Amino acid sequence: MSESIYVGVDLGGTAIKVGICDQEGNLLLTHEGPTEVAKGVEVVIDNIVQYVRDIVEKSPFSWDQLVGVGAGVAGFTNVREGIIVQAPNLGFSDVPIRSLLEERLGKPVKIDNDANVAALGEAWSGAGRGLDNCVCYTLGTGVGGGVILDGKIYQGSSGMAGEVGHIAVVPDLEAIQCGCGKKGCLETVSSATGIIRMAKDAVERGDRTTLSTVEVMNAKEVFDAAKAGDEVALRIVTRAAFYLGKSMAAVAAVLNPEVFIVGGGVAYAGDILFNEVREVFAKFTPEPLQRGVSILPAILGNKAGIVGAAGLLLRS
Repeated sequence: MSESIYVGVDLGGTAIKVGICDQEGNLLLTHEGPTEVAKGVEVVIDNIVQYVRDIVEKSPFSWDQLVGVGAGVAGFTNVREGIIVQAPNLGFSDVPIRSLLEERLGKPVKIDNDANVAALGEAWSGAGRGLDNCVCYTLGTGVGGGVILDGKIYQGSSGMAGEVGHIAVVPDLEAIQCGCGKKGCLETVSSATGIIRMAKDAVERGDRTTLSTVEVMNAKEVFDAAKAGDEVALRIVTRAAFYLGKSMAAVAAVLNPEVFIVGGGVAYAGDILFNEVREVFAKFTPEPLQRGVSILPAILGNKAGIVGAAGLLLRS
């Protein structure tokens, strides 16, 4: 075979996921192994190298067909220097991962943070396939994001572009403090954490609802109650969707993307969330800026990080 292949590494605190992609972003093969953070940086690097070698060896491809390796990391990264500045879940601090892996693998290596690589994965071969300008939101414990412009990750001056969860959208009178230290961030109302907090607040106020503090363990409970007609739950979902759509209107005015892709656990809410987001986006966005813009759920799920990491070799 003469086809070029690209390996993506999703470096997590518990597991390291690796996958082989072709030039079109199709995920051909995956492998997963333990990270073994407790054994130290050297062991984690050894494991990455071993898993990359193993997956290529088990594939129908040769080592010579491997163009390079990309890695996505949950933490602060210096993309230009290839350094993991700080990754608490790995215990990494100022680790020159690119040079360490290149030395061991003899192949080019690129790195980026997990939100950016997930965005690139969806843009390359997921919901944004065939489009060059995408903004991705990941609605989970927090609200992460990534910006793809002209087919490549937009980093910003210090690599911090795409922090959509910290767009201040909530008015001062309603705002609460975000984990970042500021008030009114999107993350406080549209993340799973924010949705659960609003539900618990409603129960504690004595609002009439089928929800209870025992049941509200995750955002899905709130969405299920909303779909069943619970007015309090519906109000919470509507509020989360309102500020999500409002933030997209602000982003559209600056970046004019072709598509907004929404992933993460909250995105599984489906139409009850997306219909409201689209309606609010249309309300706050000037008609020329909303023309042709789609708001879609992500489709790659937890494979987006692997695919996007592999894509760093082609689209960064």
